[in-house]
Amino acid sequence: MQDSFDQTPKSGRATPDLDIGTAGKDNLWLDQGFTWLARGFAFVTVALLLWMSWVIFKNAQPAIQKFGLGFLGSQEWSVADLTFGALPYVYGTLVSSAIALLLAVPVGLAVALVTSENFLPPWVRSPLAFFIELIAAIPSVIIGLWGIFVLIPFVLPIQERLFQYFQWIPLFSTPPSGYSMLSAGIILAIMILPTMAAISREVFLAIPKELRSGSMSLGATRWETIFGVLLPSGISGIMGAAILALGRALGETMAVTMVIGNSPVISASLLDAGYTIPAVLANEFGEALEDLHIGALMYLALILFTVTLVVNMAAVLLVRLISRQGSV
Repeated sequence: MQDSFDQTPKSGRATPDLDIGTAGKDNLWLDQGFTWLARGFAFVTVALLLWMSWVIFKNAQPAIQKFGLGFLGSQEWSVADLTFGALPYVYGTLVSSAIALLLAVPVGLAVALVTSENFLPPWVRSPLAFFIELIAAIPSVIIGLWGIFVLIPFVLPIQERLFQYFQWIPLFSTPPSGYSMLSAGIILAIMILPTMAAISREVFLAIPKELRSGSMSLGATRWETIFGVLLPSGISGIMGAAILALGRALGETMAVTMVIGNSPVISASLLDAGYTIPAVLANEFGEALEDLHIGALMYLALILFTVTLVVNMAAVLLVRLISRQGSV
């Protein structure tokens, strides 16, 4: 009777002995190597970020030394007189991005809910989500051309009605021309919609189905479940999606340049033309000859760089705070 503990296979060939210790050492070296490789890439990313910051800061030195912090509060921009101020461009960047976020967040959440919940048949939901995400693949200049030939003729009558009936409100107090802060905000909202919708959809899909069924088994309606369970459960992910979308809006260049009007004037009216930091960089950097002019443009780039970093750091802290409160 063959011993039950005999490890010789029936073919008669003995199996090679496995050195468990050696295999463990090999895996250990692989694990350590991958860990150091990942750390190396992380440090390279940080070094690249610091290098970019230093290059921008170094080239902005002529403007920093001449204008100082007063550059942020000045509205004058004259290449002939070499007098520069950042306020109209900072204002235009922040206002157009805020308009885009106000429009894109509710629409993006609606798209995410429709494509993640059973509002539509599965054969409709997946193609719809795909086509929404496909907007992100369209080049910015193509969206800008679409804005000129389609969006502006479409929104101009709406802007005229807003001016006609609500000109007593400062937001609609100037005659529209089509090229305006509102048009820039709308086109930015279209461009950041895929980011907002795609990430929010993944957040909703990651929420356990037991929460939905549990809520509805207790008598809650679908909308009560959405507002009382799904949105609170995914609030940290939704905030992250909104901040990523805001980062995209802050740095968008060509599409905004083509529809905003490029007027460095601060106006409370959304029907007036405006200007953004990326737009002025795109329009003037190639023609800048004086060191002070180049320095002023780099100073604007440094401001945009700082604003983007601050927004992202604030988003990380906010998401952590919300997640921590949700786990308590």
